[in-house]
Amino acid sequence: MAFTALAAGVSGLQAFTEGVGVIADNITNVNTIGYKESRSRFSTLVTETSARASYSPGGVRAFADTLVSKQGLLQPSNSPTDLAVDGAGFFAVRKSESAESVDGEINYTRAGAFAQDEDGFFKNTAGLFLLGWRLDSAGNPPTNRQDESVLEPINITKLNGISEATTEVVARVNLQASTATQAYAAGDLSAGTATADFETNVQIFDSLGREHTVVVSAIKTAANTWNVEYFFDDPSVLDAGEQGANGLIARGQLVFNSDGSYDESSSSLINTRTTGGGAITLPTSASNPLTFAYDTTDAIVNDGSISLDFGTDGDTDGWTQFESASSLISSSVDGASFENVNGISIDNDGIVSALFDNGLALKVYQLPIAVFNNPDGLQRLQGNSYGGSDNSGEVNYQIAGQSGAGGVAPNALEQSTVDLANEFSELIKVQRAFSASTRIITTADQILEELVRV
Repeated sequence: MAFTALAAGVSGLQAFTEGVGVIADNITNVNTIGYKESRSRFSTLVTETSARASYSPGGVRAFADTLVSKQGLLQPSNSPTDLAVDGAGFFAVRKSESAESVDGEINYTRAGAFAQDEDGFFKNTAGLFLLGWRLDSAGNPPTNRQDESVLEPINITKLNGISEATTEVVARVNLQASTATQAYAAGDLSAGTATADFETNVQIFDSLGREHTVVVSAIKTAANTWNVEYFFDDPSVLDAGEQGANGLIARGQLVFNSDGSYDESSSSLINTRTTGGGAITLPTSASNPLTFAYDTTDAIVNDGSISLDFGTDGDTDGWTQFESASSLISSSVDGASFENVNGISIDNDGIVSALFDNGLALKVYQLPIAVFNNPDGLQRLQGNSYGGSDNSGEVNYQIAGQSGAGGVAPNALEQSTVDLANEFSELIKVQRAFSASTRIITTADQILEELVRV
């Protein structure tokens, strides 16, 4: 019996030593961003037989559980790259030799104190690269968001001097109903052989970010009927063999209902780009919005394609004909010439936008939120990160705030979940238990000594 009691006391020393280690880990990480406290759990070791003729002490065994799913306090920060997950989920990060490497294993963390390195990539204090989905030209993430190969390290410094070509022009224009009609032939407005009743300029951008002026000109040719032309104010930038004369890129005939609304079915719009300068005729049906293409003389510039929207059929949300003076009410043109990156902005949806010194912003990446069925089953790794395991289940990458994933809290950091008062009280309990186990060993030793003396 003394020997088994001695073994039980030794198991207590081992278990409570592990308990002290867990508490020590918690206390030393009380200021570690995103740290999740661990707790010691103890289980009995039973050595009794079914006969129960005598009691046989077994001992105790220690287990450590990490409360990964516990939410820490969010503390405001002045840095736009300090991030926290408000709710369930983790940031996807990679530890590798370089940001360009795709061989590094993807880990998961809530330690969101990210900062740019010398190459412009965002890493946290453990050196883990922040990963995200690159957005397409329409600002959408990849369709297959569970494919880890589409995740790439965040870097916005490579965007210096980029441009985005204009693809859409939306305008609200009113044309004065009482305007007198004029004689008109196709191309008269761009050639200047007819006087426009309404004219305005629209600034567009080509693929190199160079700005061009497109003239929008309209002339009344019949009751409720106007002819409109779009042409470059500098025709020399266009390939004359592929485009209409005098910089003409689009033309058409707009018809309005008696209430001043746009009559799409009676209108006709056309792209004037041709091959070899062939004849241009108006289509018999409307084409709204009209997507026209233009071909430049500069081989290093991509040909442009722009959508023109004249409004909803039977509505007054676009071009209208009322008695008030002809005028441009409002316009919206996309595309821009971006200059140098001078900052970054991240919103609650995890959208990463590059801020440029000319005041423009461009959405570039979106941060995925990695969620697990059992986050407490994740494997602890170096750098306050975690890896998947059989107990955690498979990772599921979600858009922030959707399908159970938490939102992104910019300008905030998640504090450690360690409660110092609780840790010190646990430390006292474990220390007392350790001391008691030493007494068991001392007492067992004294019993054995007495037996030896007999």
